[in-house]
Amino acid sequence: MPESKPIYCITAPPEISATITLPASKSISNRMLILNALSRSPYPIENLSDSDDTQVLLKALNSKEKNLDIGAAGTSMRFLTAYLSQSSGEYTLTGTERMRNRPIGILVDALRQLSADIDYLEKESYPPLRIRGRKLQGGKIVIDGSVSSQYISALLMIAPGMERGLTLQFKGAITSLPYLQMTIRLMETFGVQIEWPDINTLSIDPQTYRPQPFRVESDWSAASYWYEIQALYQGRSRIELLGLEENSVQGDAKAAAIFENLDRHIHNQTAGVFEYDFVNEPDLAQTLTVACCLLDVPFRFTGLHSLRIKETDRISALQTELKKLGYILANEGDHSLQWDGQKVAAEHNPVIATYEDHRMAMAFAPACIRTGSIRIQDPAVVSKSYPNFWKDLQQAGFLISGKLKIEN
Repeated sequence: MPESKPIYCITAPPEISATITLPASKSISNRMLILNALSRSPYPIENLSDSDDTQVLLKALNSKEKNLDIGAAGTSMRFLTAYLSQSSGEYTLTGTERMRNRPIGILVDALRQLSADIDYLEKESYPPLRIRGRKLQGGKIVIDGSVSSQYISALLMIAPGMERGLTLQFKGAITSLPYLQMTIRLMETFGVQIEWPDINTLSIDPQTYRPQPFRVESDWSAASYWYEIQALYQGRSRIELLGLEENSVQGDAKAAAIFENLDRHIHNQTAGVFEYDFVNEPDLAQTLTVACCLLDVPFRFTGLHSLRIKETDRISALQTELKKLGYILANEGDHSLQWDGQKVAAEHNPVIATYEDHRMAMAFAPACIRTGSIRIQDPAVVSKSYPNFWKDLQQAGFLISGKLKIEN
Protein backbone atom coordinates (compact mmCIF):
# COMPACT_ATOMS: atom_id res chain seq x y z
CA MET A 1 0.00 0.00 0.00
CA PRO A 2 1.36 3.47 -0.84
CA GLU A 3 2.02 5.70 2.11
CA SER A 4 -0.83 8.11 2.85
CA LYS A 5 -0.16 11.71 3.72
CA PRO A 6 -2.28 14.02 5.86
CA ILE A 7 -4.20 16.94 4.41
CA TYR A 8 -5.26 20.21 5.98
CA CYS A 9 -8.33 21.95 4.65
CA ILE A 10 -7.96 25.71 5.21
CA THR A 11 -10.98 28.01 5.11
CA ALA A 12 -10.59 31.79 5.16
CA PRO A 13 -12.67 34.15 7.32
CA PRO A 14 -14.32 37.16 5.60
CA GLU A 15 -11.70 39.48 7.10
CA ILE A 16 -8.92 39.33 9.69
CA SER A 17 -7.31 41.43 12.37
CA ALA A 18 -4.20 39.79 13.80
CA THR A 19 -0.91 40.39 15.58
CA ILE A 20 1.66 37.76 14.61
CA THR A 21 4.95 36.97 16.36
CA LEU A 22 7.11 35.80 13.50
CA PRO A 23 9.75 33.06 13.84
CA ALA A 24 13.44 33.91 14.05
CA SER A 25 15.33 34.08 10.77
CA LYS A 26 16.51 30.64 9.64
CA SER A 27 19.13 32.15 7.35
CA ILE A 28 20.70 34.24 10.10
CA SER A 29 20.42 31.43 12.66
CA ASN A 30 22.24 28.92 10.45
CA ARG A 31 25.09 31.33 9.71
CA MET A 32 25.36 32.27 13.38
CA LEU A 33 25.67 28.61 14.40
CA ILE A 34 28.66 28.19 12.08
CA LEU A 35 30.24 31.48 13.18
CA ASN A 36 29.71 30.65 16.86
CA ALA A 37 31.37 27.26 16.31
CA LEU A 38 34.30 28.74 14.37
CA SER A 39 34.87 31.40 17.04
CA ARG A 40 34.41 28.90 19.88
CA SER A 41 31.99 31.39 21.34
CA PRO A 42 30.93 31.05 24.99
CA TYR A 43 27.75 33.03 24.27
CA PRO A 44 24.46 31.29 23.48
CA ILE A 45 22.65 32.66 20.44
CA GLU A 46 19.48 34.47 21.53
CA ASN A 47 16.20 33.85 19.71
CA LEU A 48 17.63 30.99 17.65
CA SER A 49 15.22 29.65 15.03
CA ASP A 50 13.24 26.53 15.99
CA SER A 51 12.98 25.49 12.34
CA ASP A 52 13.94 21.96 11.30
CA ASP A 53 16.91 23.22 9.29
CA THR A 54 18.40 25.12 12.21
CA GLN A 55 17.77 22.38 14.74
CA VAL A 56 19.40 19.81 12.44
CA LEU A 57 22.48 22.01 12.09
CA LEU A 58 22.62 22.65 15.85
CA LYS A 59 22.40 18.91 16.57
CA ALA A 60 25.15 18.12 14.03
CA LEU A 61 27.51 20.74 15.45
CA ASN A 62 26.97 19.44 18.99
CA SER A 63 27.17 15.77 18.02
CA LYS A 64 30.09 13.49 18.76
CA GLU A 65 28.93 11.19 15.96
CA LYS A 66 31.01 10.89 12.81
CA ASN A 67 28.09 9.81 10.60
CA LEU A 68 25.79 12.78 10.16
CA ASP A 69 22.37 12.64 8.48
CA ILE A 70 20.98 16.15 7.94
CA GLY A 71 17.71 15.03 6.33
CA ALA A 72 16.34 17.61 3.90
CA ALA A 73 18.32 20.60 5.24
CA GLY A 74 20.09 22.01 2.20
CA THR A 75 21.78 24.86 4.06
CA SER A 76 23.12 22.40 6.63
CA MET A 77 24.55 20.17 3.89
CA ARG A 78 26.44 23.04 2.29
CA PHE A 79 27.61 24.77 5.46
CA LEU A 80 28.66 21.51 7.13
CA THR A 81 30.56 20.32 4.04
CA ALA A 82 32.78 23.38 4.34
CA TYR A 83 32.88 23.45 8.15
CA LEU A 84 33.84 19.76 8.51
CA SER A 85 36.50 20.05 5.81
CA GLN A 86 38.54 22.24 8.19
CA SER A 87 37.64 20.35 11.40
CA SER A 88 39.74 17.52 12.80
CA GLY A 89 38.37 14.01 12.24
CA GLU A 90 36.73 11.94 9.51
CA TYR A 91 33.01 12.30 8.81
CA THR A 92 30.28 11.05 6.50
CA LEU A 93 27.55 13.49 5.55
CA THR A 94 24.25 12.37 4.02
CA GLY A 95 20.55 13.25 3.84
CA THR A 96 17.18 12.32 2.34
CA GLU A 97 16.79 10.86 -1.14
CA ARG A 98 16.05 14.34 -2.47
CA MET A 99 19.19 15.67 -0.75
CA ARG A 100 21.25 12.89 -2.33
CA ASN A 101 20.04 14.19 -5.70
CA ARG A 102 20.82 17.85 -5.07
CA PRO A 103 24.20 18.72 -6.63
CA ILE A 104 27.11 19.78 -4.44
CA GLY A 105 29.97 19.26 -6.88
CA ILE A 106 30.76 22.96 -7.36
CA LEU A 107 31.32 23.42 -3.62
CA VAL A 108 33.34 20.21 -3.29
CA ASP A 109 35.51 21.16 -6.29
CA ALA A 110 36.20 24.57 -4.74
CA LEU A 111 37.10 23.05 -1.37
CA ARG A 112 39.40 20.51 -3.03
CA GLN A 113 41.25 23.39 -4.73
CA LEU A 114 41.78 24.82 -1.25
CA SER A 115 43.29 21.43 -0.13
CA ALA A 116 40.17 19.80 1.36
CA ASP A 117 39.98 15.97 1.39
CA ILE A 118 36.44 15.03 0.29
CA ASP A 119 35.18 11.92 -1.52
CA TYR A 120 31.80 10.99 -2.99
CA LEU A 121 30.45 7.76 -1.54
CA GLU A 122 27.88 7.06 -4.25
CA LYS A 123 27.25 9.37 -7.20
CA GLU A 124 29.83 11.85 -8.51
CA SER A 125 28.98 15.44 -7.50
CA TYR A 126 26.22 14.41 -5.05
CA PRO A 127 25.99 13.45 -1.36
CA PRO A 128 26.71 11.36 0.60
CA LEU A 129 30.25 12.61 1.25
CA ARG A 130 33.26 11.37 3.16
CA ILE A 131 35.16 14.31 4.64
CA ARG A 132 38.58 14.09 6.26
CA GLY A 133 39.08 17.38 8.07
CA ARG A 134 42.38 19.22 7.96
CA LYS A 135 43.90 22.71 8.08
CA LEU A 136 43.11 24.17 4.66
CA GLN A 137 45.79 25.91 2.62
CA GLY A 138 43.43 28.39 0.98
CA GLY A 139 44.48 30.57 -1.93
CA LYS A 140 42.71 31.99 -4.98
CA ILE A 141 39.92 30.23 -6.86
CA VAL A 142 37.50 31.15 -9.63
CA ILE A 143 33.84 30.33 -9.02
CA ASP A 144 30.67 30.85 -11.04
CA GLY A 145 28.72 33.66 -9.38
CA SER A 146 25.41 32.21 -10.59
CA VAL A 147 25.67 29.14 -8.33
CA SER A 148 23.82 29.00 -5.02
CA SER A 149 24.94 31.77 -2.69
CA GLN A 150 25.09 29.12 0.06
CA TYR A 151 28.15 27.61 -1.65
CA ILE A 152 29.89 30.97 -1.54
CA SER A 153 28.79 31.71 2.03
CA ALA A 154 30.07 28.29 3.13
CA LEU A 155 33.50 29.09 1.68
CA LEU A 156 33.60 32.61 3.13
CA MET A 157 32.83 31.59 6.69
CA ILE A 158 35.76 29.16 6.91
CA ALA A 159 38.16 31.44 4.99
CA PRO A 160 39.70 33.27 8.01
CA GLY A 161 41.11 29.95 9.27
CA MET A 162 42.91 29.07 6.02
CA GLU A 163 46.73 29.25 5.91
CA ARG A 164 46.75 31.70 3.01
CA GLY A 165 43.26 33.10 3.41
CA LEU A 166 40.90 33.10 0.45
CA THR A 167 40.41 35.14 -2.69
CA LEU A 168 37.29 34.45 -4.73
CA GLN A 169 37.14 35.56 -8.34
CA PHE A 170 33.55 35.51 -9.59
CA LYS A 171 32.67 34.86 -13.20
CA GLY A 172 29.18 35.94 -14.14
CA ALA A 173 26.62 37.79 -12.05
CA ILE A 174 26.23 36.74 -8.41
CA THR A 175 22.95 34.99 -7.60
CA SER A 176 21.12 35.94 -4.38
CA LEU A 177 23.58 38.75 -3.65
CA PRO A 178 21.73 39.82 -0.44
CA TYR A 179 22.42 36.40 1.13
CA LEU A 180 26.11 36.87 0.42
CA GLN A 181 25.97 40.36 1.90
CA MET A 182 24.22 38.90 4.96
CA THR A 183 27.08 36.45 5.49
CA ILE A 184 29.66 39.22 5.17
CA ARG A 185 27.86 41.53 7.61
CA LEU A 186 27.60 38.75 10.20
CA MET A 187 31.29 37.87 9.77
CA GLU A 188 32.18 41.53 10.27
CA THR A 189 30.16 41.48 13.50
CA PHE A 190 32.63 38.82 14.66
CA GLY A 191 35.59 41.08 13.87
CA VAL A 192 36.60 39.67 10.46
CA GLN A 193 37.79 42.13 7.81
CA ILE A 194 36.79 41.42 4.22
CA GLU A 195 38.11 43.15 1.12
CA TRP A 196 35.61 43.57 -1.70
CA PRO A 197 37.31 45.98 -4.10
CA ASP A 198 34.92 45.25 -6.96
CA ILE A 199 31.86 43.11 -7.57
CA ASN A 200 33.95 40.31 -9.10
CA THR A 201 36.65 39.91 -6.43
CA LEU A 202 36.45 39.17 -2.72
CA SER A 203 39.41 38.52 -0.37
CA ILE A 204 39.77 37.43 3.25
CA ASP A 205 43.20 37.32 4.93
CA PRO A 206 43.99 34.78 7.69
CA GLN A 207 42.54 36.13 10.94
CA THR A 208 40.67 35.15 14.09
CA TYR A 209 36.98 35.44 14.87
CA ARG A 210 36.09 37.40 18.01
CA PRO A 211 33.03 35.95 19.80
CA GLN A 212 30.09 38.29 20.37
CA PRO A 213 26.67 38.01 22.03
CA PHE A 214 24.00 37.98 19.31
CA ARG A 215 20.20 38.02 19.01
CA VAL A 216 18.54 36.76 15.83
CA GLU A 217 15.91 38.99 14.25
CA SER A 218 12.56 37.74 12.92
CA ASP A 219 12.27 36.14 9.51
CA TRP A 220 11.32 38.28 6.51
CA SER A 221 10.74 35.16 4.41
CA ALA A 222 8.03 34.13 6.88
CA ALA A 223 6.62 37.66 6.77
CA SER A 224 6.13 37.35 3.00
CA TYR A 225 3.19 34.95 3.46
CA TRP A 226 1.41 37.53 5.58
CA TYR A 227 2.03 40.18 2.93
CA GLU A 228 0.46 37.73 0.48
CA ILE A 229 -2.52 37.29 2.79
CA GLN A 230 -2.94 41.05 3.09
CA ALA A 231 -2.75 41.45 -0.70
CA LEU A 232 -5.38 38.76 -1.30
CA TYR A 233 -7.78 40.32 1.22
CA GLN A 234 -7.66 43.60 -0.72
CA GLY A 235 -8.29 45.96 2.19
CA ARG A 236 -10.18 43.53 4.45
CA SER A 237 -7.29 42.81 6.81
CA ARG A 238 -5.22 44.39 9.56
CA ILE A 239 -2.01 42.50 10.25
CA GLU A 240 0.75 43.50 12.64
CA LEU A 241 4.01 41.55 12.33
CA LEU A 242 6.32 41.57 15.32
CA GLY A 243 10.12 41.28 15.45
CA LEU A 244 11.04 42.55 11.99
CA GLU A 245 13.92 44.97 11.53
CA GLU A 246 13.61 47.63 8.86
CA ASN A 247 17.39 47.85 8.37
CA SER A 248 17.61 44.07 8.10
CA VAL A 249 20.53 41.97 6.87
CA GLN A 250 17.95 39.75 5.13
CA GLY A 251 17.48 40.15 1.41
CA ASP A 252 13.85 39.01 1.71
CA ALA A 253 13.08 42.27 3.53
CA LYS A 254 12.43 43.35 -0.06
CA ALA A 255 9.06 41.59 0.29
CA ALA A 256 7.47 44.74 1.68
CA ALA A 257 8.48 46.83 -1.33
CA ILE A 258 7.54 44.14 -3.86
CA PHE A 259 4.02 43.83 -2.47
CA GLU A 260 3.70 47.63 -2.36
CA ASN A 261 4.60 47.70 -6.04
CA LEU A 262 2.07 44.94 -6.74
CA ASP A 263 -0.64 46.93 -4.97
CA ARG A 264 0.16 50.03 -7.04
CA HIS A 265 0.15 47.88 -10.17
CA ILE A 266 -3.31 46.52 -9.36
CA HIS A 267 -4.72 50.01 -8.91
CA ASN A 268 -3.11 51.39 -12.07
CA GLN A 269 -5.81 51.17 -14.73
CA THR A 270 -3.26 51.16 -17.57
CA ALA A 271 -0.80 48.71 -16.05
CA GLY A 272 0.29 45.80 -18.20
CA VAL A 273 2.26 42.76 -17.12
CA PHE A 274 3.76 42.83 -13.62
CA GLU A 275 7.48 42.10 -13.96
CA TYR A 276 10.17 41.33 -11.42
CA ASP A 277 13.66 39.83 -11.41
CA PHE A 278 13.99 37.45 -8.43
CA VAL A 279 17.72 36.84 -8.85
CA ASN A 280 18.32 38.36 -5.39
CA GLU A 281 15.20 37.01 -3.64
CA PRO A 282 14.42 33.57 -5.13
CA ASP A 283 12.61 32.38 -1.99
CA LEU A 284 9.88 34.98 -2.60
CA ALA A 285 9.06 33.74 -6.09
CA GLN A 286 6.44 31.15 -5.08
CA THR A 287 4.63 33.63 -2.85
CA LEU A 288 4.36 36.28 -5.57
CA THR A 289 3.47 33.75 -8.27
CA VAL A 290 0.49 32.43 -6.33
CA ALA A 291 -0.59 35.93 -5.26
CA CYS A 292 -0.54 37.30 -8.81
CA CYS A 293 -2.55 34.40 -10.21
CA LEU A 294 -5.21 34.67 -7.52
CA LEU A 295 -5.39 38.44 -8.07
CA ASP A 296 -5.65 37.97 -11.86
CA VAL A 297 -2.46 39.95 -12.47
CA PRO A 298 -0.52 38.76 -15.54
CA PHE A 299 3.19 38.57 -14.74
CA ARG A 300 6.65 37.71 -16.01
CA PHE A 301 9.19 36.71 -13.38
CA THR A 302 12.87 36.18 -14.18
CA GLY A 303 16.03 35.28 -12.26
CA LEU A 304 14.58 31.90 -11.25
CA HIS A 305 17.42 29.57 -12.30
CA SER A 306 18.14 28.46 -8.72
CA LEU A 307 14.53 27.26 -8.25
CA ARG A 308 15.20 24.05 -10.15
CA ILE A 309 17.61 22.79 -7.44
CA LYS A 310 15.71 23.81 -4.31
CA GLU A 311 13.73 21.40 -2.08
CA THR A 312 11.90 20.51 -5.28
CA ASP A 313 11.88 21.80 -8.85
CA ARG A 314 9.87 24.83 -7.86
CA ILE A 315 9.17 26.03 -11.40
CA SER A 316 7.59 22.71 -12.39
CA ALA A 317 5.78 22.42 -9.05
CA LEU A 318 4.21 25.88 -9.43
CA GLN A 319 3.01 25.07 -12.95
CA THR A 320 1.49 21.75 -11.87
CA GLU A 321 -0.28 23.00 -8.75
CA LEU A 322 -1.56 26.30 -10.16
CA LYS A 323 -3.08 24.39 -13.09
CA LYS A 324 -5.23 22.60 -10.49
CA LEU A 325 -6.60 26.06 -9.62
CA GLY A 326 -7.12 26.89 -13.29
CA TYR A 327 -3.99 28.88 -14.20
CA ILE A 328 -1.70 27.93 -17.11
CA LEU A 329 1.87 29.13 -16.54
CA ALA A 330 4.64 29.14 -19.12
CA ASN A 331 8.39 29.11 -18.59
CA GLU A 332 11.43 29.97 -20.68
CA GLY A 333 14.13 27.47 -19.77
CA ASP A 334 15.23 27.55 -16.16
CA HIS A 335 15.16 31.27 -15.55
CA SER A 336 11.63 32.60 -16.02
CA LEU A 337 7.96 31.96 -15.28
CA GLN A 338 5.03 33.86 -16.71
CA TRP A 339 1.26 33.99 -16.83
CA ASP A 340 -0.56 35.85 -19.60
CA GLY A 341 -4.05 35.35 -18.18
CA GLN A 342 -4.67 31.92 -19.74
CA LYS A 343 -7.05 29.77 -17.70
CA VAL A 344 -8.69 26.36 -17.77
CA ALA A 345 -11.44 24.92 -15.61
CA ALA A 346 -10.18 24.46 -12.05
CA GLU A 347 -10.30 21.03 -10.48
CA HIS A 348 -13.17 20.38 -8.11
CA ASN A 349 -11.86 20.47 -4.54
CA PRO A 350 -8.18 20.20 -5.55
CA VAL A 351 -5.41 19.00 -3.25
CA ILE A 352 -2.17 20.98 -3.44
CA ALA A 353 0.90 18.74 -3.34
CA THR A 354 3.85 20.20 -1.45
CA TYR A 355 6.74 18.05 -2.75
CA GLU A 356 8.45 18.08 0.68
CA ASP A 357 8.82 21.83 0.16
CA HIS A 358 7.80 24.12 3.02
CA ARG A 359 7.39 27.13 0.73
CA MET A 360 4.87 25.34 -1.48
CA ALA A 361 2.59 24.79 1.53
CA MET A 362 2.87 28.34 2.84
CA ALA A 363 2.58 30.05 -0.54
CA PHE A 364 -0.58 28.14 -1.49
CA ALA A 365 -2.41 28.22 1.86
CA PRO A 366 -3.52 31.88 1.44
CA ALA A 367 -5.22 30.95 -1.85
CA CYS A 368 -8.26 30.01 0.24
CA ILE A 369 -8.97 33.74 0.64
CA ARG A 370 -10.03 33.80 -3.03
CA THR A 371 -11.23 30.21 -3.45
CA GLY A 372 -13.12 29.89 -0.13
CA SER A 373 -11.08 26.90 1.00
CA ILE A 374 -8.06 24.94 -0.09
CA ARG A 375 -6.58 21.56 0.76
CA ILE A 376 -2.85 21.26 1.41
CA GLN A 377 -1.15 17.85 1.42
CA ASP A 378 1.61 16.99 3.90
CA PRO A 379 1.21 20.24 5.88
CA ALA A 380 3.95 19.28 8.37
CA VAL A 381 6.58 20.41 5.83
CA VAL A 382 6.28 23.96 7.20
CA SER A 383 8.41 22.87 10.18
CA LYS A 384 11.45 23.28 7.93
CA SER A 385 11.31 27.06 8.41
CA TYR A 386 8.07 28.17 10.16
CA PRO A 387 6.83 25.47 12.59
CA ASN A 388 3.98 27.62 13.97
CA PHE A 389 2.58 28.66 10.59
CA TRP A 390 -0.70 26.76 10.94
CA LYS A 391 -1.16 27.88 14.55
CA ASP A 392 -0.62 31.47 13.49
CA LEU A 393 -3.20 31.10 10.72
CA GLN A 394 -5.70 29.75 13.26
CA GLN A 395 -4.91 32.62 15.61
CA ALA A 396 -5.71 35.01 12.75
CA GLY A 397 -9.12 33.36 12.28
CA PHE A 398 -8.53 30.79 9.54
CA LEU A 399 -10.35 27.50 10.05
CA ILE A 400 -8.13 24.44 9.66
CA SER A 401 -9.78 21.04 9.63
CA GLY A 402 -8.34 17.87 11.13
CA LYS A 403 -5.89 15.60 9.35
CA LEU A 404 -7.78 14.03 6.49
CA LYS A 405 -6.07 11.30 4.49
CA ILE A 406 -5.32 10.77 0.85
CA GLU A 407 -3.49 7.95 -0.92
CA ASN A 408 -0.39 8.82 -2.95
